[in-house]
Amino acid sequence: MADYFGKDVFKLGFGLMRLPKNPDGTTDIPQVCEMVDRFIQAGGTYFDTAYVYDNGRSEAAFKAAVADRYPREAYTLCTKLNAWMQCHDESSAKQQFYTSLERTGAGYFDYYLLHGLMRANYTKYDEYHIWDFVREQKDKGLIRHYGFSFHADPALLEEILSAHPEVDFVQLQINYSDWENPGIAARECWEIARKHGKSITIMEPLKGGALADPIPAVKEIFHQANPDAPVVSWGIRYAASLDGVITVLSGMSNLAQMEQNLSFMRHFKPLSETEQAVIRKAQDALNADKSIPCTGCHYCVDGCPMNIPIPEIIAVANRQHNNEGFRGVREYGIATIGRGKASDCVRCGQCEGACPQHLGIIDYLKQCAERFE
Repeated sequence: MADYFGKDVFKLGFGLMRLPKNPDGTTDIPQVCEMVDRFIQAGGTYFDTAYVYDNGRSEAAFKAAVADRYPREAYTLCTKLNAWMQCHDESSAKQQFYTSLERTGAGYFDYYLLHGLMRANYTKYDEYHIWDFVREQKDKGLIRHYGFSFHADPALLEEILSAHPEVDFVQLQINYSDWENPGIAARECWEIARKHGKSITIMEPLKGGALADPIPAVKEIFHQANPDAPVVSWGIRYAASLDGVITVLSGMSNLAQMEQNLSFMRHFKPLSETEQAVIRKAQDALNADKSIPCTGCHYCVDGCPMNIPIPEIIAVANRQHNNEGFRGVREYGIATIGRGKASDCVRCGQCEGACPQHLGIIDYLKQCAERFE
């Protein structure tokens, strides 16, 4: 691989979106601390959070588990400013930066991202003058490198990178399932970022956990190729093997997941050509599957006027699709207790505008209502 910004960064990044929880819903800080210790001891440095993650509890957990326990030179931190969630004007959008500084206790941000740019929201960052704002923070030394995370089509990525050649890096959704998926266009987006000379951090290498427990056909392909390799290793190593990658983020939710990821990323080796051929077989198997490709990010739920638990409903539909004996109606009833049902959808489109996967959620809900109600 050619030299690029971030080439020498440890290739596993610690994503703080799905941290372990106590029974009362609070973050399990002692377990997070233990996970952080194992990560840093193995050589990990890159932590990724966001202002909106877990309503601020993710950034607070970072402070408790990392900033309050390690010297500043022991870690690097990335967080994000979201101009379309939890803010209502330019002032409240910019305030996220200062709130994140206080909540994380980091003093400055090694990496900073404009969060979740899509066709439905990217103009907000211009309207609120956020590009100029983060450039000013970089000039002050409060940001070392900045860029944006992206959930849209290649044409928009080309447009944004052409308009903002000053960005240092881009965060893209890349996994072997979405490499040629026209709804994500991972390959095309990766190619555009590299054409512009941008380094890349990778999110969703396991597609929100879907590739941690893929369909049986994919599991069998991987098991036949290497029965000793964890299924998750194929997804994370696939992403980390690409040129221009700073690190691959894994949203680890417990110590066991951390240990498993470190078992194959502590001394990372890119996939061999033989292993790449195995991935291609897995991609063929996934292309034949008809499950709904939801990652469970819950962006669709915020703002739903009917309080419909969309990811949970889709999860029930997918489990039934892959298991004829699954009691879908019962599980659907449990998932919707005290909340909206699929049939309550008023087709406002809020969910589809927020979905990073660009799913046809309205039609999926209609199908689920017909199936389970």
